[in-house]
Amino acid sequence: MTVEMVAGTVRAAWAADGKVKHDSSGIRHDYKEPSESTTGKRVQPWLMFVVGLFLPMLMLTLFVSWASQPSVPPSQIAIGPVSDLPLPIPAEHAEEPPIPIEPAAEINGTPLDLLVKPGDTLEILFRHNGLDLGDLAELVALPEVGGGLKLLKPGDRLEISHRDGQVLALKRELDEVKVLSISRGTSGFEASTLEREVSLRTTGAHGVIRSSLFEAGVEAGMSDKITMDMASIFEWDIDFIQDVREGDEFTIIYEELWRDGVKLRNGDIVAAEFVNQGRTYRAARFKDSTGRADYFTPDGRSVRKAFIRAPLNFTHISSNFNPNRRHPVLNTIRAHRGVDYAAPTGTPIRAAGDGKVVFRGTQGGYGNVVILQHGSNITTLYGHMSRFSSARVGSHVRQGDVIGYVGSTGFATGPHLHWAIYVNGLPVNPSQWVTGVPRCQSPTQTR
Repeated sequence: MTVEMVAGTVRAAWAADGKVKHDSSGIRHDYKEPSESTTGKRVQPWLMFVVGLFLPMLMLTLFVSWASQPSVPPSQIAIGPVSDLPLPIPAEHAEEPPIPIEPAAEINGTPLDLLVKPGDTLEILFRHNGLDLGDLAELVALPEVGGGLKLLKPGDRLEISHRDGQVLALKRELDEVKVLSISRGTSGFEASTLEREVSLRTTGAHGVIRSSLFEAGVEAGMSDKITMDMASIFEWDIDFIQDVREGDEFTIIYEELWRDGVKLRNGDIVAAEFVNQGRTYRAARFKDSTGRADYFTPDGRSVRKAFIRAPLNFTHISSNFNPNRRHPVLNTIRAHRGVDYAAPTGTPIRAAGDGKVVFRGTQGGYGNVVILQHGSNITTLYGHMSRFSSARVGSHVRQGDVIGYVGSTGFATGPHLHWAIYVNGLPVNPSQWVTGVPRCQSPTQTR
């Protein structure tokens, strides 16, 4: 029983006797007023006895109950706005407590964009990012994956979606067009290769040489690769180290690869023209029915010759073909039966034409030497190499294959390549002889 209930009981008893008056001031008067004597009503003695006996006992019981409750420090009593106080709700209107709503699970999981760095493997990437190694074993075991995951190189990117380390999806760009896509299905991982649409756009450039070929290319808005590609097209006719002059000019048309409105890279040269010392050279790209492409002159002949003008990218010719040259080391008149191309140590040396390796080893003052046999009556010699390539004696090489690297072995004052050509066993001047070599006559004769 609460204090309010006790007070209500007493108040009801007073009201029932008619001897208690409540005025507008809220002060209770428990005494007789003079006017009451005229009513003829008196307070019953037994009722006053009951109230006087039990009321003190009830008040004492409530006081002891209140005193036994633990006290709360004032500083711990939170007082908020009136609107925040809980209000009693009648039992008949009480509602069931709301059922808690579980947060929605992430459909795509947590994304990871992993960049492959030198020394990284799939296992290292999975461990560093807390991914399930069991999932890794399943991924690499997929027959559709092949080398798409196993062969990683620095700079590659992996897009992974996971939930608490469990792989949900993985994507890797294989090239500009193909993307390896793996996703977790109801029965395990499923892999597929997607192909994106890539468009080719054609653009052009024109330049005039004032100081160097590469500076002219930059001024024309060309990349160094496009400039090198142009030089490669005309390398059978023009020596871009010795033959280029101020005022020479060029015009090219080339492709660009675009995807989703973004340029990926430059493509192939479609057509090119180079004016060298007043003489014009032209070439256009042609692809045959087998998909093989090469460059041809306007009259249908291949730009290729049996031999290229120079078997390496060199800085300058340090010594020309000269039967009466004084040897720089021996200081005697000794015929120089080739051309010396100065170049940094380690510069790749290419085969001047298709041939067979007939010698690889040390040969007197030429140091490390490779000799190639071309047909039945032509051989080329490459001397002073620092080291050889993988081509062994008896193996066949194609024009442009690397057969060794520039060095200074043997009798040499500095790193350079000694290149000599022998026709029917007699030395010829490479600079003059190569220029006179006829072109291939038809696409079927080209490589």
